[in-house]
Amino acid sequence: MLHRPAGISLCILYNDNMRLTPNALKVLRARYLLKDGHGAVIETPEELFRRVASSIASAEKLYGEDPIIWQDKFYSLLSNLKFLPNSPTLMNAGKDIGQLAACFVLPVDDSMTSIFDTLKNAALILQSGGGTGFSFSRLRPRTDVVRSTGGVASGPVSFMKIYNTATEVIKQGGARRGANMGILRIDHPDILDFIRIKRNEKELTNFNISVTVTDAFMNAVKTDSEYDLINPRSKTVSGRLRARTVFDEIVASAWETGDPGLVFIDRINQYNPTPQLGNMESTNPCGEQPLLSYEACILGSLNLSKYVTGLPIASQPSTARTLREGIDLVTLSQDIKTAVRFLDNAIDVNRYPLPAIEAMHKGNRKIGLGVMGWADMLILLGIPYNSKRAYEFAQEMMKFIRDTSRSASVELAESRGVFPNFMGSVFDAPGMPHPRNATTTTIAPTGTLSIIADCSSGIEPLFALAYRRFILDTELTEINKYFFRVAKERGFYSEELEERIIGQGNVKGIKGIPADIKRLFRTALEIPPEDHIEMQAVFQEYTDNAVSKTINLPHKTRKEDVYHAFMLAYEKGLKGITVFRYGTAKRGTLVRFTESD
Repeated sequence: MLHRPAGISLCILYNDNMRLTPNALKVLRARYLLKDGHGAVIETPEELFRRVASSIASAEKLYGEDPIIWQDKFYSLLSNLKFLPNSPTLMNAGKDIGQLAACFVLPVDDSMTSIFDTLKNAALILQSGGGTGFSFSRLRPRTDVVRSTGGVASGPVSFMKIYNTATEVIKQGGARRGANMGILRIDHPDILDFIRIKRNEKELTNFNISVTVTDAFMNAVKTDSEYDLINPRSKTVSGRLRARTVFDEIVASAWETGDPGLVFIDRINQYNPTPQLGNMESTNPCGEQPLLSYEACILGSLNLSKYVTGLPIASQPSTARTLREGIDLVTLSQDIKTAVRFLDNAIDVNRYPLPAIEAMHKGNRKIGLGVMGWADMLILLGIPYNSKRAYEFAQEMMKFIRDTSRSASVELAESRGVFPNFMGSVFDAPGMPHPRNATTTTIAPTGTLSIIADCSSGIEPLFALAYRRFILDTELTEINKYFFRVAKERGFYSEELEERIIGQGNVKGIKGIPADIKRLFRTALEIPPEDHIEMQAVFQEYTDNAVSKTINLPHKTRKEDVYHAFMLAYEKGLKGITVFRYGTAKRGTLVRFTESD
């Protein structure tokens, strides 16, 4: 039984704009507010947002603008909890460390020097609060020859274990657990070892892993044919495997542990905005940010629940048929432009851990503006999460955000210039826009940011109406703030109902709740995987980078259902997919990192 802690429904008022819940305060104290040498908090939430706004606004001096004007605008956006940047920015802006980016990709070449140089660089990034992605696909396979010593290679999986151990001892100042993405191509000779590695609950506990699959491989799965394995050292064919057998192994591991996910690498590179600089090989830890080697990205998310017009959760469902009828698009448009400027400024303010990363990030100036509070917005509008109307709203919403953010980037370019690697990019063509940033949109998971903003995370549905979660060993009790308000407005509230909802976390099997309310408050495990995938697909259509979305599956889900979900994700145009079957987390193992912001 989950009991409501005292004061859970109270908000703490800091000023006219900022209302923080007890859970938000717990997270801020644990992860974000400045502390003295003894670990005591020495900063208020208001001071945190002032610190961040002032630091980011300082970039305005580079362009002849008044930082004070933009400091106030940035502070207003932050303190209203309408927009929050990724965690490293909240943690490090205005501090000596000054590292503001959440997402990095580092190359791992086939030499001992490269492997351990990259490990050293990853340590610096992890210590600063960033997350790192690596493709280990260039490493020669296990038992391959090592000419310099006459010995045999240990293979990419063995080096991943070394990276995992190093991550374990890097505590990131106690504010953020080390997070990595490990990737291997489907045609690497060690692919089966890689696919199976996390079935052992003690292995790679600081890694998410994903397999990069090609269009050719997916076609081979469909036709039940074989495909070639390529030795990355010699570039020669070293064997053949039946594609469907390998795919079944991926499905079995994902069904059992949540890993590996799939990355559709050909689709990612089809939308690479700077192909003249090379192909993308990896993503950040949660998969929403494909990047070139040494590239970084700074993310931020808009709280969509703040832009719903009219009285929230009226006694009757909203009659809004279009985005314009339900959302304050004028204010949203203004805030998108301010957020884009904030993120672009952050690139200039950022103190980079490596010169190569600084050169790549300032060369492409990628930013990733996304959303949180999507499920809340739908509830406020009376729209069920898995409905045709919700998908239509999602498509309209993300198109509006992409178009407005790109327009804001073009406007910035008129005064600040296009990104330096513009020549040869996809924008270097007749009729194309000339933006300041190679990308402007990303959908991140917003794990802790959504707690601060008191909204649903990313584009996920409600996980439950009541549940417990842990952030850095801090226990938080989450109780949905809308359901009981609706119950009272519609006249079906009772203390017995409240106790039962808090106990089981959903409305399943509870009598006396109107059918439309049951549908409106469906939780993640009550939504079919096909509908999760459809929501990810409609957001992906208008997202420059990628979309972080967990396809939640009930414990009773069969392996055949995971197979179907993976194939559907490919057919629907996703750039990647992650599934998680409820109840499959093993003791001591982090099945998938979802807290990366």
